[in-house]
Amino acid sequence: MNAHLDPKRTVAELRELRRLTSDENGAQRVAFTGTWVEARAWLRKKLEALPVETHVDAAGNLWSTLKGSSDRALLIGGHMDSVPNGGWLDGCLNVLAGVEILRRISAEFGGLPPVTVRLVDWADEEGARFGKSLFGSSACAGTLDMGEARALRDKGGLGLPEALREVGIDFESVKNSGAELAGAAAYIELHIEQGPVLLDLGLPLGAVLGTYGVERHAVTFLGQAAHSGSTPMNRRRDAFLAAARMSPEIYAIAERCGGVCTIGSCTTKPGIVTSVVEECRITLDQRHLDPAALARMLHEAREAADRFAAEGGVSVQWDRIWHIEPIPFNGALIGLCEESVRETCGTSHRLPSGPLHDAAEVSRAGVPTVMMFVQSLRGISHNKIEDTREEHLELAITAFDKLAAKAMDWIGSK
Repeated sequence: MNAHLDPKRTVAELRELRRLTSDENGAQRVAFTGTWVEARAWLRKKLEALPVETHVDAAGNLWSTLKGSSDRALLIGGHMDSVPNGGWLDGCLNVLAGVEILRRISAEFGGLPPVTVRLVDWADEEGARFGKSLFGSSACAGTLDMGEARALRDKGGLGLPEALREVGIDFESVKNSGAELAGAAAYIELHIEQGPVLLDLGLPLGAVLGTYGVERHAVTFLGQAAHSGSTPMNRRRDAFLAAARMSPEIYAIAERCGGVCTIGSCTTKPGIVTSVVEECRITLDQRHLDPAALARMLHEAREAADRFAAEGGVSVQWDRIWHIEPIPFNGALIGLCEESVRETCGTSHRLPSGPLHDAAEVSRAGVPTVMMFVQSLRGISHNKIEDTREEHLELAITAFDKLAAKAMDWIGSK
């Protein structure tokens, strides 16, 4: 391990951040909230000790730049935001490992590395409040659907543009953040796996092939409100019944197609115990690494919804919340990632990512990209019990630093 790298310091900082921004239910760093702002301020304090220039771009992404002899840049990315009641490592591990790598590079090269190195904390990777994941990175990549995002509202009815204004971001200007990618020659990201693949293999680290494509929709069934006591069962137009039949069906679709499908929320109107449900809105998330299979899963879900609606005497409407195609990562960087993992712990494994990551948007923007995964205990994330062995965290930071060094050499050789 490089003498200037201290993985134990990073683990200690992760624990410090947990104490600052979590409660008994887990992490509370939801983007654009007070706790997220507090976490950002804490991060900036850490960065003040380094010879970096730090600023927030038009989309709310935080950039720290260690200027090199060349303007060609290695980007190291992550996100400080969390889901409500989230885990202590999701997103912030990436950022704080990047801070430690900046420390190492600055010390090793006397503050002037051969290529520029930039750490980015992406804004609202999780999409927990508005249902739109990867907000900051998609704005930067130029792929954000402005009309779709402009219409998003949180549970309290507040629009995304208004929420951004509260933290000093002008929604209409967010795509100006794309200027930050000028000179970007490679992007690397470390993340907990969030699933059980590495755990089941007994391996601490793996190289990521790419990210699943995603189709995310709101599906609303519309029936007729009626008194729950006086309306016979055979005369009801129950929107909830049609929606409920979707639950086992999406499992069958996932089994047939080899992907994953999730109904993540369900809301009803009028929402009282004495009325048949007039309106039932569910959210459906479908993911697959193969674009044709992803399209087939969506088609089958639409067919099933139409069938259940017709059988129940109700109607159904679909509203797309978000979409991203499957994103393969750069082959050369995947190879360097595998080398880094093998040099650190002897064995590597290649695997796709089911969860979304900002790396996908950076890759879509044409920047060569790769991710490294570290094992997740119990294969659980987005939960307060999310955890990774401390020795695996230290291995991950060490291997990720090796990847950064190899990526810098790769950039310099091109």
